[in-house]
Amino acid sequence: MLDHVGLRTNKVKELVAFYEKVLAPLGYSKLHDFGVAAGFGRGQEVPLWIGEGQGPSSVHLAISSADRASVDSFYKTALEAGGRDNGPPGIRAQYHPHYYGAFVLNPDGNNLEAVCHKPE
Repeated sequence: MLDHVGLRTNKVKELVAFYEKVLAPLGYSKLHDFGVAAGFGRGQEVPLWIGEGQGPSSVHLAISSADRASVDSFYKTALEAGGRDNGPPGIRAQYHPHYYGAFVLNPDGNNLEAVCHKPE
């Protein structure tokens, strides 16, 4: 359904640096950088854009993870990169029995999540 998501911010450099760090454990990297906007993804797909604008955007962004260890690494890296805890790694059985997620607030205050839907 979705091709990409764009987040607006007045702190492009700060937010791009944050996402470079926190998306690496999930296998994503910065693929484009135009100074006022940067795109993140893997391969040829660029599903996340951070761009200059009236912001910040208000969004809950959940990123897929291949395994639970990557969710744990995302959470640790995000806190080290200046993110704020919004829910440590763990099972969220209210969603489904194998929903393993971690939540942080990015520098703009948006809820960023890494999630793995696979059993351990």
